[in-house]
Amino acid sequence: MAHEHHHHSPGQAPEADIVGEEYWDSRYRESGKVWSGDANAVLAREAEGLAPGRALDLGCGEGGDAVWLARKGWHVTGSDISGVALERAAAHAADARVADLTEWQRHDLAESFPAGRYDLVSACFLHTFGEFPRERILRRAAAAVAPGGILLIVGHAGWAPWQEDRPKVAFPTPDEVVAQLELPADAWEVLLAEEHERVQNQPDGRPGTRTDNAVKVRRLA
Repeated sequence: MAHEHHHHSPGQAPEADIVGEEYWDSRYRESGKVWSGDANAVLAREAEGLAPGRALDLGCGEGGDAVWLARKGWHVTGSDISGVALERAAAHAADARVADLTEWQRHDLAESFPAGRYDLVSACFLHTFGEFPRERILRRAAAAVAPGGILLIVGHAGWAPWQEDRPKVAFPTPDEVVAQLELPADAWEVLLAEEHERVQNQPDGRPGTRTDNAVKVRRLA
């Protein structure tokens, strides 16, 4: 999974009692670098034309997206459940000379949420095992968007074809994600709600194809 361009996407199902901070810390400790370090392609595409402001990256992992945004001039708050991941993210930001544009906060989003209002809130691959109030967290994410700002949610449409161990995880469609946000129609506009295919390396290293989805909504002024 080291080459996957996303954050909290599980590999094999953990034991139920280690799904939280301990599970993710151990996942990061297992390997020198769990993710590629590159930004998610959808984030890069959808944020490319935005004027830099304040951004919040939920489930930031080792900081690939946050550092990409900071290099574009954003002031970024990265949040993750794993302190190990956040240490790596801070080191990545320092290496990229954007430490002054980034800050890192540890949150179990089921329990706490970063304060403030942001011009861009990004939630890429916020999937995990067990009890996880994803809909409530994404509504909090929407509430953190400043007037005129963007909420970008990227997720898997389902398990990859090569994933055999498939614990129960809900994979909502783009339209279901929009509905779950419960956004007042007069205060928001939906800019994107679609599925897309992308190439991702399988465990044996061969490229495979899987389907993801993306939702991009803007809070009107």
